[in-house]
Amino acid sequence: MSITKKATVFAVGLGLVTLSACGSSDSGSDNPEAKSKTVTLVSHNSWAVSKGVLAAFEKQSGYKVKVLEDGDAGQAVNKAILTKDNPQGDVFFGVDNTLLSRALDNDLFQSYEAKGSDEILPEFRVDQDKHRVTPVDTGDICVNYDKAYFSEHKLAPPTSYDDLIKPAYKNLLVTENASTSSPGLGFLLGTAAKYGDDGWQDYWKKLKANGVKVVDGWEQAYNEEFSGSAGGKKAKADRPLVVSYASSPPAEVIYADPKPTSAPTGVADGTCFRQVEYAGLLNNAKNTEGGKALIDFLLTKTFQDDMPLNMFVYPVREAAQVPEEFTKYGPRAKNPETLDPAKIADNRDDWVKSWTSLVLK
Repeated sequence: MSITKKATVFAVGLGLVTLSACGSSDSGSDNPEAKSKTVTLVSHNSWAVSKGVLAAFEKQSGYKVKVLEDGDAGQAVNKAILTKDNPQGDVFFGVDNTLLSRALDNDLFQSYEAKGSDEILPEFRVDQDKHRVTPVDTGDICVNYDKAYFSEHKLAPPTSYDDLIKPAYKNLLVTENASTSSPGLGFLLGTAAKYGDDGWQDYWKKLKANGVKVVDGWEQAYNEEFSGSAGGKKAKADRPLVVSYASSPPAEVIYADPKPTSAPTGVADGTCFRQVEYAGLLNNAKNTEGGKALIDFLLTKTFQDDMPLNMFVYPVREAAQVPEEFTKYGPRAKNPETLDPAKIADNRDDWVKSWTSLVLK
């Protein structure tokens, strides 16, 4: 996804270094010609790409890529809307299906049909009449569990939303704030899809009574509160259940040293909500041609093949490669909850407002 900080934070939690932003000495220049050679990507803070892949794009296109990270996806989208008349950059990456209508209703993007759009899997295509956004990746927001905790306590891990409100799982779950975090919002939408307009609020009353903990964003939830993550172990976290991604277990394996033979965390498959992330050319962008080239790059097979092991999301391009680690440790959810984008648009703000009153007050 998020999808959502993923690869960058896993690496930080293990004391490693990953690429979080790339800049250029041209970006601070007063020379208009130099500035035109820099294209600025605004994103949440899970953007990552292999250095060689990005370098090849910069060499081929003639543009230097500068990345500005603005926190969790919800925060980044809100900031982009507030600065839309004088945007921070040229392309925004990371608005997902839970927040898409907010971005489109606020006229955040201009129309651009990216090269390679015909290679996008049909189920991920949206806004086909105006082409204001381009699908880039997909993933599943799911509850993750700490295998060691449940083994030690001789307790079966939860497998469904219904399980999470059972007394056996009291005070075990941490989730993100639905008003500021895309995985937190995705989890809320998953419950709305599961229990319907008349049932989701009652579900959250029961979840609150069962001791759910709410924190601001994914990084805090996963790396500070969740006992199963590398960061959580260092922080001596005490919550063995967290709202994260189906692709989180592969990351725990890939970044571990030494690598375990199996993932230390698992996924409650019956708690998943499908997320799709998009990129768009910002209105009032200063370098529209560079922005178009960058969006085209995000759809190339080279980038789509490279993306999973950097951002821990699935590609949306047909025939893009899915790493073996994903199929082994973090397969897609079999039957994730979904919601029609129009229903999200019509109800999201009211749902979040009601959720805030129910859970945070």
